[in-house]
Amino acid sequence: MGVFFVFAIRHIYRDIHFWLRYIMKLSRYRKDRDMHTKTVGNSPESYYIRNSFLFNPNLMKLKMMGTIRLTQKLGFILFVILVGCKSQQEKVPHGHSHDTGHDHSHSHSHYPEHDSITAHKLMFPSRVPDRVIANLTADAAHSMAVNWRTDQQVEAGFVEIAVATDGPEFLLKDVRRVEAKSEIFQNQNSKEPLVKAVYHSAVVNNLQPKTTYVYRVGNGKEGNDGWSEWFQYTTASDTSGEPFSFIYFGDAQNNVKSLWSRVIRNSYRKFPEVNFMLHAGDLINDRDANLEWGEWFYAGSFIHATVPSVMTPGNHEYRDGVLTSLWKPQFTLPENGPIEELKETCFAIDYQDMKLISIDSEGYDESMEARAAQIKWLDSVLQSNTKKWITIFTHYPVYSTKEGRDNWELREGIKPLIDKYGVDLVLQGHDHTYARGYADNKGKGLTVLDDAGTVYAVSVSGPKMYESQDQDWMVRRGEYTQLFQIITVTNDTIKYEAYTPIGNLYDAFDLIKKDGKKQLINRVPDSPIRLKKDFVREEK
Repeated sequence: MGVFFVFAIRHIYRDIHFWLRYIMKLSRYRKDRDMHTKTVGNSPESYYIRNSFLFNPNLMKLKMMGTIRLTQKLGFILFVILVGCKSQQEKVPHGHSHDTGHDHSHSHSHYPEHDSITAHKLMFPSRVPDRVIANLTADAAHSMAVNWRTDQQVEAGFVEIAVATDGPEFLLKDVRRVEAKSEIFQNQNSKEPLVKAVYHSAVVNNLQPKTTYVYRVGNGKEGNDGWSEWFQYTTASDTSGEPFSFIYFGDAQNNVKSLWSRVIRNSYRKFPEVNFMLHAGDLINDRDANLEWGEWFYAGSFIHATVPSVMTPGNHEYRDGVLTSLWKPQFTLPENGPIEELKETCFAIDYQDMKLISIDSEGYDESMEARAAQIKWLDSVLQSNTKKWITIFTHYPVYSTKEGRDNWELREGIKPLIDKYGVDLVLQGHDHTYARGYADNKGKGLTVLDDAGTVYAVSVSGPKMYESQDQDWMVRRGEYTQLFQIITVTNDTIKYEAYTPIGNLYDAFDLIKKDGKKQLINRVPDSPIRLKKDFVREEK
């Protein structure tokens, strides 16, 4: 920029010098002309003829070119200055945030790191629906929930749904339309620009059990502009004994787009007929980061819209005891929890022969009111339960994988109820490692247990890894390993298998329940325990 500046100044100086000389000559000519006219008596025209060098066409042409050139130089230097100022502004980091009540239309970016196409698409909505996700309802056989996002040009949202057909003939039949609840929403993480959106959510009722539907979401206008693609969704069965399966993920949390994506995608690739997916908290790292949530939805892509999800919040969905403002706009989860504070974080779902129960462990930890309410509520839910199988999922482990991470308050309040009502599975996250076993592990390593109780599992699906310690309750543990778990439920058996992203079986067991008795058969593969020290050198 400095070189161009000097160049422009130099040429402007030459032009100014030319004009000063010309004006001086012209002034001298006029003075001499007048004097000559008075003293000699000749006409002004004769003097003009003798001094016409001042008015010849070539000189006049030079004058005009000089004027144009001067104007061009002035414009050029102004342009260079403006470009230089913009460049300097973009280099300076900005720590302030805009007033969310005003629409700032200035062109420079305060967040140049988010100006890439990828980041922009992950963060900002458009008229076309994005972040489409289906969630389980309390009655998964007869209803479904779906959420999506658009920009604020779209004021209303609709779901169109029909029974799936072999071809596009469902379009010729009765396509049902359900209006969504649309909420104008904006949020701004401290490290991100303001994101304005409209979040749409709908619960579609009166569905047939064990039926595959096609649905799409959009603005309700004719044509395909402003609509998502058509997705397929299958409702749960209402017949006892029907088999089903679900995938259980521990914390995704970090590097979700780059490193967690292969876990969810390969889990679906290996088990494409899975009925739903369960997330044990810490879906992302920073609760209100739109870029991180964008990565989470990007990683799951169409899977989120096709395979219904159910999730419980982790501590990273909270900050200072406050749940992320994006939780309820993004997801539609049952509202049958104990108190208003715990709606859509603590809830129960009947899925065929299983009672699924979410315990909000961060809410439990942060609030005595929430703690007491969840204990009382869980007691009542388990007491009235009529389902054969019971699964509790929560973020903080009842039994942790390492000293210093013990959640004794949770164990003190929840475990007596787990034991009292014979809960079958407790699925957890938080510890960023893997462990599976059962309390009062009297016969560690035994293949068959005829007096099986509750099985506890801690798992991690993302790349953030901690170390663990061998403990009495553990049958199998592992470190530095991304995992997903496929859990298949039949009439009398829960089949549990933990896989790495490349499809290697890491842990497995069968839990068999007949005539009020439970038998556990361990199927741990004959492979070494994976430990962090085998992969990462210790720092000296």
